[in-house]
Amino acid sequence: MRVAVAGCCHGELDKIYETLALAERRGPGPIDLLLCCGDFQAVRNEADLRCMAVPPKYRHMQTFYRYYSGEKKAPVLTIFIGGNHEASNHLQELPYGGWVAPNIYYLGLAGVVKYRGVRIGGISGIFKSHDYRKGHFECPPYNAATIRSIYHVRNIEVYKLKQLKQPMDIFLSHDWPRSIYHYGNKKQLLKTKSFFRQEVENNTLGSPAASELLEHLKPTYWFSAHLHVKFAALMQHQAKDKGQSAKATRFLALDKCLPHRDFLQVIEIEHDPSAPDYLEYDTEWLAILRATNDLINVSERLWNMPENNGLHTRWDYSATKEAMNEVLEKLNHDLKVPCNFSVTAACYDPSKPQTQMQLVHRINPQTTEFCAQLGITDINIRLQKAKEEQHLCGDYEEQDDVQSNDSGEDPSEYNTDTSALSSINPDEIMLDEEEEYDDSIVSAHSDVNTPSVEPSPDQASDFSASFSDIRILPGSMTVSSDDTSGSPVGKEGNRGDPVELGDGKDLTKVPLKRLSDEHEPEQRKKIKRRNQAIYAAVDNDDTA
Repeated sequence: MRVAVAGCCHGELDKIYETLALAERRGPGPIDLLLCCGDFQAVRNEADLRCMAVPPKYRHMQTFYRYYSGEKKAPVLTIFIGGNHEASNHLQELPYGGWVAPNIYYLGLAGVVKYRGVRIGGISGIFKSHDYRKGHFECPPYNAATIRSIYHVRNIEVYKLKQLKQPMDIFLSHDWPRSIYHYGNKKQLLKTKSFFRQEVENNTLGSPAASELLEHLKPTYWFSAHLHVKFAALMQHQAKDKGQSAKATRFLALDKCLPHRDFLQVIEIEHDPSAPDYLEYDTEWLAILRATNDLINVSERLWNMPENNGLHTRWDYSATKEAMNEVLEKLNHDLKVPCNFSVTAACYDPSKPQTQMQLVHRINPQTTEFCAQLGITDINIRLQKAKEEQHLCGDYEEQDDVQSNDSGEDPSEYNTDTSALSSINPDEIMLDEEEEYDDSIVSAHSDVNTPSVEPSPDQASDFSASFSDIRILPGSMTVSSDDTSGSPVGKEGNRGDPVELGDGKDLTKVPLKRLSDEHEPEQRKKIKRRNQAIYAAVDNDDTA
């Protein structure tokens, strides 16, 4: 199965699908699936634009609305997660996932689905420690604080994903798992993005929550975006038992959708030929959603997930065989994701702009149907009830009037943010006003250690260099051993030895193909781009 992976989409659907068409013409066959790693920007109208965490002058309608209205249809099944620059009110309608347009599926706050037997999971948003332990309390209309906190990852979503036990083929996150840069060509990464050096040296770049999921899930592939740079890594996990073979994760981060940028990769992935060619629900994930339904929190209070510490009567919410059978019964043994997309908001009309369109907190019929089938709670209905109760108690204030307060909060289980250590991208600061997004990142500090194979200079491999200017990737990713500092493969492997991952293929012998014969110029011309510094007014920690 040929799977295309895109980095930050930034609403450029037309350009992405045009690039896929070019890849199909030049490649061995059609693309079967497109995966997008966030900043998708499913903007339907002017009200959605106001819910995107960017300065007003950088809010552009882009092309998604044409797919939402039915004017166009996605030529390939598209699955995406949310990033930190989204039409948050639209995605909030689908906390458990759903269709945002025909053939375009959102995975939800966190989710797992199957396509042609390939298991695909993902988590939306980015990590921010002071919001991590809060519930999903935000709802339209957002204020200056909640328009950002709405896309911050919460511990409940990570907790649900950590209940998974069955193997994961592909996992998507917007921000990178922390420490993943130690498993690729770190030297080349810092050469390309020198302003990451301080975070990399302090081990504060990336998400500690994603790192925790990486260690738990050990997927075959992990794809990310957010940092606007292409980077590949190979992470060899430790085997739980001596008799088991160690798993490995092939990590790939991609750039943003712009000319001459590495924003798209096509990969051949093994699939089950007997599996249906439509999107399916995952029984284990649905069983976990049912089991954790009582843990839903729509308040701003900080809380911890149940654990085996003597304080909770239950801490294991993993799916039992009986629970998965119950899910099958509720779905009448039909796991097909229904094609039940419906228009829930007015679509943008270029001939009739409506700059004062009212912002409404909507209940999406897809979510209503999904929750009714499984017997779980629609988070948005719970939110609306909570607002009504607060009104009755007289202690509710419109979110538009609530003042942001990012200080004075208890820390999450991860240590507090290192905002003072944020990197500055001097290249972006010097660009003129028409240039692209500011790439500066602030990471959250954590003392959580990743219990994976420790980096070893003697067993390093340059995994990133094999992706330089590569547009088409065959079934496996080539590993070489040019970079001898900071690209660990594992303690069990020797330097220069071929690496095999799951499918038994020797990754050092797989040829790499280019989509075209074009080479990057030694000095890239300065190109005017209309989306410059779209994140300039957003706090540094959310910028990328």
